[in-house]
Amino acid sequence: MTEEFYDVIILGAGPAGLQAALHAVRRKVSVLVIGEIAKSSAFRAHIENFCCLEGGSGSEMLQLARSKAEASGAGFLEEDVMSLDREEDVYIVEMESNQRLKTHALVLAMGVSRKTLGLSGEKGLVGKGVSYCVDCDGPLYRDEPVAIVGGGSAAVSGAMTMGSYTSEIHLICNKLDVGKQLAQSLKDSDVIVHEGRKVTNIKGDDTVTGVLLDDDTELTVNGLFIELGAKGAVELAGNLGVILDDTMQYIAVNKKQETNLPGVYAAGDICGPPWQVAKSVGEGCVAGLEVAAYARRRKSRTI
Repeated sequence: MTEEFYDVIILGAGPAGLQAALHAVRRKVSVLVIGEIAKSSAFRAHIENFCCLEGGSGSEMLQLARSKAEASGAGFLEEDVMSLDREEDVYIVEMESNQRLKTHALVLAMGVSRKTLGLSGEKGLVGKGVSYCVDCDGPLYRDEPVAIVGGGSAAVSGAMTMGSYTSEIHLICNKLDVGKQLAQSLKDSDVIVHEGRKVTNIKGDDTVTGVLLDDDTELTVNGLFIELGAKGAVELAGNLGVILDDTMQYIAVNKKQETNLPGVYAAGDICGPPWQVAKSVGEGCVAGLEVAAYARRRKSRTI
Protein backbone atom coordinates (compact mmCIF):
# COMPACT_ATOMS: atom_id res chain seq x y z
CA MET A 1 0.00 0.00 0.00
CA THR A 2 1.45 3.35 -1.07
CA GLU A 3 1.19 6.42 1.15
CA GLU A 4 1.41 10.11 0.28
CA PHE A 5 1.03 13.25 2.40
CA TYR A 6 -0.63 16.51 1.32
CA ASP A 7 -1.06 19.71 3.28
CA VAL A 8 -4.71 19.84 2.17
CA ILE A 9 -7.00 17.20 0.67
CA ILE A 10 -10.33 18.27 -0.84
CA LEU A 11 -13.07 15.72 -1.41
CA GLY A 12 -15.29 16.81 -4.29
CA ALA A 13 -14.70 18.46 -7.66
CA GLY A 14 -17.83 20.58 -7.90
CA PRO A 15 -18.04 24.37 -7.55
CA ALA A 16 -17.27 24.32 -3.82
CA GLY A 17 -14.32 21.94 -4.02
CA LEU A 18 -12.73 23.62 -7.04
CA GLN A 19 -13.06 27.10 -5.55
CA ALA A 20 -11.55 25.86 -2.28
CA ALA A 21 -8.67 24.31 -4.22
CA LEU A 22 -7.98 27.51 -6.13
CA HIS A 23 -7.78 29.64 -2.99
CA ALA A 24 -5.84 27.08 -0.96
CA VAL A 25 -3.14 26.23 -3.51
CA ARG A 26 -2.32 29.89 -4.10
CA ARG A 27 -1.30 30.13 -0.46
CA LYS A 28 1.68 27.84 -0.95
CA VAL A 29 0.31 24.60 0.43
CA SER A 30 0.14 21.28 -1.39
CA VAL A 31 -3.43 20.51 -2.45
CA LEU A 32 -5.02 17.34 -3.80
CA VAL A 33 -8.59 17.33 -5.12
CA ILE A 34 -10.30 13.94 -5.19
CA GLY A 35 -13.29 13.65 -7.49
CA GLU A 36 -14.58 14.01 -11.04
CA ILE A 37 -16.24 17.17 -12.32
CA ALA A 38 -18.66 15.01 -14.32
CA LYS A 39 -20.11 13.70 -11.04
CA SER A 40 -21.00 17.18 -9.81
CA SER A 41 -24.70 18.09 -9.96
CA ALA A 42 -23.60 21.32 -11.66
CA PHE A 43 -21.98 19.47 -14.57
CA ARG A 44 -25.22 19.03 -16.56
CA ALA A 45 -26.82 22.24 -15.32
CA HIS A 46 -27.45 25.41 -17.27
CA ILE A 47 -25.88 28.25 -15.28
CA GLU A 48 -28.35 31.11 -15.52
CA ASN A 49 -28.28 33.12 -12.28
CA PHE A 50 -24.62 33.17 -11.25
CA CYS A 51 -23.03 36.58 -10.85
CA CYS A 52 -21.12 37.87 -13.89
CA LEU A 53 -22.13 35.03 -16.22
CA GLU A 54 -24.68 35.56 -18.97
CA GLY A 55 -25.45 31.87 -18.92
CA GLY A 56 -23.77 28.70 -20.07
CA SER A 57 -23.14 25.07 -19.32
CA GLY A 58 -22.02 23.81 -15.96
CA SER A 59 -19.54 21.50 -17.63
CA GLU A 60 -17.69 24.43 -19.23
CA MET A 61 -17.61 26.32 -15.94
CA LEU A 62 -16.26 23.35 -14.00
CA GLN A 63 -13.63 22.53 -16.62
CA LEU A 64 -12.41 26.12 -16.55
CA ALA A 65 -12.26 26.07 -12.74
CA ARG A 66 -10.32 22.81 -12.76
CA SER A 67 -7.88 24.17 -15.35
CA LYS A 68 -7.24 27.23 -13.20
CA ALA A 69 -6.66 25.12 -10.09
CA GLU A 70 -4.31 22.78 -11.96
CA ALA A 71 -2.38 25.69 -13.45
CA SER A 72 -1.92 27.04 -9.93
CA GLY A 73 -0.49 23.73 -8.74
CA ALA A 74 -3.38 21.66 -7.40
CA GLY A 75 -3.30 17.93 -8.05
CA PHE A 76 -6.34 15.89 -9.08
CA LEU A 77 -7.22 12.26 -8.48
CA GLU A 78 -10.30 10.85 -10.24
CA GLU A 79 -10.95 7.88 -8.04
CA ASP A 80 -13.47 6.80 -5.40
CA VAL A 81 -12.73 7.17 -1.71
CA MET A 82 -13.32 3.96 0.24
CA SER A 83 -13.00 5.30 3.78
CA LEU A 84 -11.93 8.20 5.98
CA ASP A 85 -10.16 7.66 9.28
CA ARG A 86 -8.18 9.55 11.87
CA GLU A 87 -5.01 8.70 13.75
CA GLU A 88 -4.39 11.40 16.37
CA ASP A 89 -3.98 14.63 14.35
CA VAL A 90 -3.63 12.96 10.94
CA TYR A 91 -6.57 12.23 8.64
CA ILE A 92 -6.30 9.18 6.41
CA VAL A 93 -8.07 8.83 3.06
CA GLU A 94 -8.11 5.30 1.66
CA MET A 95 -8.70 5.02 -2.08
CA GLU A 96 -10.19 2.22 -4.17
CA SER A 97 -6.74 1.57 -5.65
CA ASN A 98 -5.47 0.75 -2.15
CA GLN A 99 -3.58 4.05 -2.04
CA ARG A 100 -3.43 5.66 1.40
CA LEU A 101 -3.35 9.45 1.55
CA LYS A 102 -2.61 11.49 4.66
CA THR A 103 -3.23 15.10 5.62
CA HIS A 104 -3.70 17.43 8.57
CA ALA A 105 -6.48 19.34 6.79
CA LEU A 106 -9.60 18.25 4.88
CA VAL A 107 -12.34 20.03 2.96
CA LEU A 108 -15.54 18.00 2.57
CA ALA A 109 -17.30 19.17 -0.59
CA MET A 110 -18.89 15.97 -1.87
CA GLY A 111 -22.31 17.51 -2.49
CA VAL A 112 -25.51 15.54 -1.99
CA SER A 113 -27.07 12.60 -3.76
CA ARG A 114 -30.43 13.54 -5.28
CA LYS A 115 -33.33 11.15 -4.89
CA THR A 116 -34.37 10.08 -8.36
CA LEU A 117 -37.43 8.39 -9.81
CA GLY A 118 -35.25 5.60 -11.19
CA LEU A 119 -37.03 5.63 -14.53
CA SER A 120 -35.55 4.68 -17.87
CA GLY A 121 -34.19 7.72 -19.66
CA GLU A 122 -34.28 9.93 -16.56
CA LYS A 123 -30.51 10.28 -16.26
CA GLY A 124 -30.06 11.09 -19.94
CA LEU A 125 -32.60 13.92 -19.75
CA VAL A 126 -31.02 15.71 -16.79
CA GLY A 127 -30.45 19.26 -17.95
CA LYS A 128 -32.75 18.62 -20.91
CA GLY A 129 -36.03 18.99 -19.10
CA VAL A 130 -35.36 16.93 -15.98
CA SER A 131 -34.21 18.90 -12.97
CA TYR A 132 -33.88 18.30 -9.23
CA CYS A 133 -34.05 21.95 -8.20
CA VAL A 134 -36.90 24.38 -8.88
CA ASP A 135 -34.97 27.29 -7.39
CA CYS A 136 -32.07 26.61 -9.75
CA ASP A 137 -33.84 25.91 -13.04
CA GLY A 138 -37.37 27.25 -12.65
CA PRO A 139 -36.71 30.52 -14.53
CA LEU A 140 -35.73 28.51 -17.61
CA TYR A 141 -39.36 27.40 -18.05
CA ARG A 142 -41.18 30.73 -18.29
CA ASP A 143 -44.63 30.29 -19.83
CA GLU A 144 -44.04 26.58 -20.37
CA PRO A 145 -46.00 23.67 -18.84
CA VAL A 146 -44.13 21.85 -16.08
CA ALA A 147 -44.62 18.99 -13.65
CA ILE A 148 -43.25 18.65 -10.13
CA VAL A 149 -42.98 15.28 -8.41
CA GLY A 150 -43.20 15.06 -4.63
CA GLY A 151 -45.64 15.55 -1.78
CA GLY A 152 -43.44 17.19 0.82
CA SER A 153 -42.68 20.82 1.55
CA ALA A 154 -39.86 20.97 -1.03
CA ALA A 155 -42.19 19.96 -3.84
CA VAL A 156 -45.17 22.07 -2.78
CA SER A 157 -43.10 25.20 -2.17
CA GLY A 158 -41.44 24.52 -5.53
CA ALA A 159 -44.86 24.47 -7.16
CA MET A 160 -45.63 27.83 -5.51
CA THR A 161 -42.34 29.21 -6.83
CA MET A 162 -43.09 28.04 -10.36
CA GLY A 163 -46.29 30.10 -10.21
CA SER A 164 -44.07 33.14 -10.70
CA TYR A 165 -42.87 31.81 -14.05
CA THR A 166 -45.65 29.84 -15.65
CA SER A 167 -49.37 29.17 -15.35
CA GLU A 168 -49.58 25.42 -16.09
CA ILE A 169 -48.11 23.52 -13.16
CA HIS A 170 -48.81 19.88 -12.32
CA LEU A 171 -47.95 18.48 -8.89
CA ILE A 172 -47.72 14.68 -8.86
CA CYS A 173 -47.50 12.79 -5.57
CA ASN A 174 -48.56 9.67 -3.78
CA LYS A 175 -49.74 11.73 -0.79
CA LEU A 176 -49.49 15.36 0.27
CA ASP A 177 -47.54 15.71 3.50
CA VAL A 178 -47.30 19.40 4.38
CA GLY A 179 -48.53 21.74 7.09
CA LYS A 180 -51.93 23.44 7.05
CA GLN A 181 -50.64 26.80 5.84
CA LEU A 182 -48.72 25.38 2.87
CA ALA A 183 -51.62 23.04 2.06
CA GLN A 184 -54.01 26.01 2.00
CA SER A 185 -51.64 27.99 -0.22
CA LEU A 186 -51.59 25.07 -2.62
CA LYS A 187 -55.38 24.82 -2.57
CA ASP A 188 -55.71 28.54 -3.31
CA SER A 189 -53.25 28.35 -6.21
CA ASP A 190 -53.74 27.29 -9.82
CA VAL A 191 -51.51 24.24 -9.39
CA ILE A 192 -53.13 21.07 -10.73
CA VAL A 193 -52.66 18.37 -8.10
CA HIS A 194 -52.49 14.68 -9.07
CA GLU A 195 -52.56 13.07 -5.62
CA GLY A 196 -52.37 9.29 -5.40
CA ARG A 197 -50.50 9.12 -8.68
CA LYS A 198 -46.92 8.45 -9.74
CA VAL A 199 -44.89 8.96 -12.90
CA THR A 200 -44.27 5.74 -14.81
CA ASN A 201 -42.58 7.10 -17.91
CA ILE A 202 -40.82 10.26 -19.08
CA LYS A 203 -41.59 11.16 -22.69
CA GLY A 204 -39.01 12.66 -25.02
CA ASP A 205 -35.78 11.73 -26.75
CA ASP A 206 -33.60 14.85 -26.78
CA THR A 207 -35.78 16.91 -24.42
CA VAL A 208 -38.72 16.24 -22.13
CA THR A 209 -42.05 16.41 -23.95
CA GLY A 210 -44.34 14.86 -21.35
CA VAL A 211 -44.88 12.34 -18.58
CA LEU A 212 -47.12 9.30 -18.26
CA LEU A 213 -48.89 8.57 -14.96
CA ASP A 214 -49.85 5.20 -13.53
CA ASP A 215 -53.51 5.74 -14.46
CA ASP A 216 -52.45 6.20 -18.11
CA THR A 217 -52.92 9.96 -17.96
CA GLU A 218 -50.38 11.68 -20.21
CA LEU A 219 -49.32 15.22 -19.34
CA THR A 220 -47.66 17.41 -21.95
CA VAL A 221 -44.87 19.27 -20.14
CA ASN A 222 -41.48 20.69 -21.06
CA GLY A 223 -39.99 20.51 -17.59
CA LEU A 224 -40.03 17.80 -14.92
CA PHE A 225 -38.82 18.79 -11.45
CA ILE A 226 -38.12 15.90 -9.10
CA GLU A 227 -38.33 17.31 -5.56
CA LEU A 228 -38.16 14.24 -3.35
CA GLY A 229 -35.65 15.75 -0.97
CA ALA A 230 -31.94 15.08 -0.88
CA LYS A 231 -29.71 12.75 1.08
CA GLY A 232 -26.57 14.31 2.51
CA ALA A 233 -23.36 12.66 1.29
CA VAL A 234 -22.07 12.37 4.84
CA GLU A 235 -21.48 8.64 5.17
CA LEU A 236 -17.73 8.99 4.70
CA ALA A 237 -17.54 11.75 7.29
CA GLY A 238 -19.44 9.69 9.84
CA ASN A 239 -16.42 7.67 10.88
CA LEU A 240 -14.57 10.86 11.73
CA GLY A 241 -17.22 12.03 14.17
CA VAL A 242 -18.29 15.07 12.16
CA ILE A 243 -21.41 16.61 13.72
CA LEU A 244 -24.51 17.04 11.56
CA ASP A 245 -27.09 19.82 11.71
CA ASP A 246 -30.51 19.55 13.35
CA THR A 247 -31.98 17.78 10.32
CA MET A 248 -29.29 15.07 10.53
CA GLN A 249 -28.79 15.39 6.77
CA TYR A 250 -26.08 18.01 6.37
CA ILE A 251 -22.74 18.86 7.96
CA ALA A 252 -22.84 21.62 10.58
CA VAL A 253 -20.28 24.41 10.06
CA ASN A 254 -19.59 27.87 11.44
CA LYS A 255 -18.94 31.06 9.45
CA LYS A 256 -15.40 29.87 8.73
CA GLN A 257 -16.81 26.62 7.27
CA GLU A 258 -15.21 24.75 10.18
CA THR A 259 -16.72 21.51 11.40
CA ASN A 260 -16.39 20.32 14.97
CA LEU A 261 -13.09 18.59 14.12
CA PRO A 262 -9.77 20.49 13.97
CA GLY A 263 -8.60 20.93 10.39
CA VAL A 264 -11.83 19.65 8.84
CA TYR A 265 -13.92 22.09 6.81
CA ALA A 266 -17.03 21.63 4.66
CA ALA A 267 -18.57 23.64 1.83
CA GLY A 268 -21.31 23.53 -0.78
CA ASP A 269 -24.43 21.37 -0.96
CA ILE A 270 -23.16 19.05 1.76
CA CYS A 271 -23.78 21.93 4.19
CA GLY A 272 -27.42 22.21 3.12
CA PRO A 273 -29.63 24.30 0.82
CA PRO A 274 -30.14 26.48 -1.13
CA TRP A 275 -28.77 24.48 -4.06
CA GLN A 276 -27.06 27.35 -5.81
CA VAL A 277 -23.65 27.63 -7.48
CA ALA A 278 -23.21 31.06 -5.89
CA LYS A 279 -23.54 29.61 -2.39
CA SER A 280 -21.16 26.74 -3.15
CA VAL A 281 -18.52 29.03 -4.64
CA GLY A 282 -18.75 31.44 -1.70
CA GLU A 283 -18.44 28.69 0.87
CA GLY A 284 -15.63 27.10 -1.14
CA CYS A 285 -13.75 30.41 -1.09
CA VAL A 286 -14.03 30.68 2.70
CA ALA A 287 -13.12 27.02 3.23
CA GLY A 288 -10.10 27.31 0.92
CA LEU A 289 -8.72 30.35 2.71
CA GLU A 290 -9.30 28.90 6.16
CA VAL A 291 -7.97 25.42 5.43
CA ALA A 292 -4.81 26.87 3.88
CA ALA A 293 -4.23 29.05 6.94
CA TYR A 294 -4.70 26.00 9.16
CA ALA A 295 -2.31 23.91 7.07
CA ARG A 296 0.32 26.63 7.14
CA ARG A 297 0.09 26.83 10.92
CA ARG A 298 0.54 23.05 11.10
CA LYS A 299 3.60 23.24 8.88
CA SER A 300 5.20 25.97 10.96
CA ARG A 301 4.95 23.82 14.08
CA THR A 302 6.91 21.01 12.46
CA ILE A 303 9.74 23.16 11.04
